[in-house]
Amino acid sequence: MSSSNDSLHTTPVFLLTGFPGLENAHVWISIPICSMYLTAIVGNCTILFVIKTEKSLHEPMYYFLSMLALSDLGLSSTTLPTMLSVLWFNYRPIHFNACLIQMYFIHTFSILESAVLLAMAFDRVIAIRSPLRYVSILTNSMIVKIGLGLSVRAVLLVLPASFLLKRLQYGRVNVLSYSFCLHQDIIKVAQSDRRVSSIYGLLVVLSSMALDSLLLVLSYIVILKTVLSIASKEERFKTLNTCISHICAVLIFYIPMIGLSMIHRFGKQASPIVHILMANVYLLVPPLMNPIIYSVKTKKIRAQILRKLCSNRSLLEVHAP
Repeated sequence: MSSSNDSLHTTPVFLLTGFPGLENAHVWISIPICSMYLTAIVGNCTILFVIKTEKSLHEPMYYFLSMLALSDLGLSSTTLPTMLSVLWFNYRPIHFNACLIQMYFIHTFSILESAVLLAMAFDRVIAIRSPLRYVSILTNSMIVKIGLGLSVRAVLLVLPASFLLKRLQYGRVNVLSYSFCLHQDIIKVAQSDRRVSSIYGLLVVLSSMALDSLLLVLSYIVILKTVLSIASKEERFKTLNTCISHICAVLIFYIPMIGLSMIHRFGKQASPIVHILMANVYLLVPPLMNPIIYSVKTKKIRAQILRKLCSNRSLLEVHAP
């Protein structure tokens, strides 16, 4: 009797998973993954630095881009430590509270990124429909309020999920599916009734990413109607071209997320490697690609990055012996 009580009060052990069957190749697998992390961190820091130091970029569109870069940095820095501990050192255990904290930040930054993409769509709607009122509508104070509102929504939506997971009972050893902690993965290993946690998780998805995606579609319907009312083909093309970077960022964020959800629902017979790859794509690709897309497709960002690179090169040549 006492032994059973002891086992109930024992802190559960959670084990992260790398790439099953490929443990001997983990060091090699870590090379492209670390390269993606490094590129994502350097790229997003570069975007933030350029926007902060260049006064011509102190405009609503670039403020929202800064928010996107910050959410990408948060997502990358949250998953990197456990990913490297598994791939480099094959260290799989993670404390339950640490797992909950990581899960909290992963989902918070994901919801925040979805919300920022919606805010950027709102920015494009105003810029295209009411260009003369653009600056008067999206004032600095309005952008601060939008940013705070998006952050508070993400923080408050995910917080109850952590407490609900804390109340569940788990086995002594719990093997997770990935090298980081996700809500649906922790629920899967729970041994007590998890209906409340599952329902709340679904409500969070519906009230955040599902709602955001619906509003994104409606925003682009409004944009298309406005663009089609423009008489000149050149003006239509020029106006739509201002949305290309944002459309790419939306697709890069939502396609992996939908793919991961579909595999969870309908791909239970698929190899664990497929699930792991999709989860890594979902968390790694948006932070990697967003700064690349905006650096290539946004003329002002590209010009300022090139200007700073050229000025740094000139300074090195001047100080060279």
